[in-house]
Amino acid sequence: MAALDHKLKFIIGLLISLVFLFLAFRKVDFGQMGESLRTANYLYLLPTVATIFLSHFLRAFRWRYLLDPIRRLDTKSLFSSLLIGYAANVVTPAHLGEILRAYVLSKKRGLSMSATLATVVMERIIDVFSLLALMALALVIYPFPDWVVKSGFVLFGGTCALFLILVMLKKSKFFASSSLAFIHRVLPEGLAKRMESVLDRFLSGIVPLRRWHDYVTVTFLSLVIWGCYGLIFHLCLHLFDFIHAFQLAWYVSLILLVITCVAVIVPSSPGYIGPYHYLCQITLAMFSVPAGPALSYATVVHAITFLPVLLVGLVLANYEGMSIRAASLQKNHPP
Repeated sequence: MAALDHKLKFIIGLLISLVFLFLAFRKVDFGQMGESLRTANYLYLLPTVATIFLSHFLRAFRWRYLLDPIRRLDTKSLFSSLLIGYAANVVTPAHLGEILRAYVLSKKRGLSMSATLATVVMERIIDVFSLLALMALALVIYPFPDWVVKSGFVLFGGTCALFLILVMLKKSKFFASSSLAFIHRVLPEGLAKRMESVLDRFLSGIVPLRRWHDYVTVTFLSLVIWGCYGLIFHLCLHLFDFIHAFQLAWYVSLILLVITCVAVIVPSSPGYIGPYHYLCQITLAMFSVPAGPALSYATVVHAITFLPVLLVGLVLANYEGMSIRAASLQKNHPP
């Protein structure tokens, strides 16, 4: 049943990706696209790849602070688990890599997977609020299309609702008991007890940080992580010489970062193929970059963002003696 559900998600995501790829390629001048790829300065890939792995290391370091109240772990183990999970996101749909990295870490360190997954959820909530802060900054600098602003409001509303539910489950005995009563009403007894156990372990991972200055550290790390993401886009603009050729302002990288993050929300095939390319292309079109060169840019940024992580993640998964694909299928749902 889980395998069938996995295949259905994959097929739906693949169809969505094909639609976006059609939208991206329908007006492309392939001569311009090939020329931009041929004349690009690929030396910029070296600092770009370095920035990518720096951002992931900082993300692992930040994750350590979220896990500290549960158990102090070394950044090396967190970095390894994170890259294995990110590699899984490239080859599996529906962000299953986030579950996988919690599974890998719990397996390596003997932690509750549900509690570990709770820290991943909190990390993603921090990311969404960071993204919304960047969107607010970008709105001051550049007027976004209405659909981007509306997407921001939807993202903000959904994140606030999730955060409020988690807080209520953690802090309100009445809300928690009502939720458990609902679970017991709608699910068979055996499954309800298992879900109750999962929820209890999950909530054990939602805990305050140890010290007040840990909040400052997490905030600072979040700013640097997102700064690295913006730098990746900026370096690739130099790679294609777009800044000089199209007189692009410094904030174009910020706009690209904010709009392409919407691709992560859109259900699609593994690696966000299609939505990522199309959103990157239409963002550059806002600054008079032709469709062909813009798609070349999107293809290179996407490849350099995902392929090195996939390769390193596969190596680390092999070192841990596990198959990313098999583990992702097994861990569709946390225990």
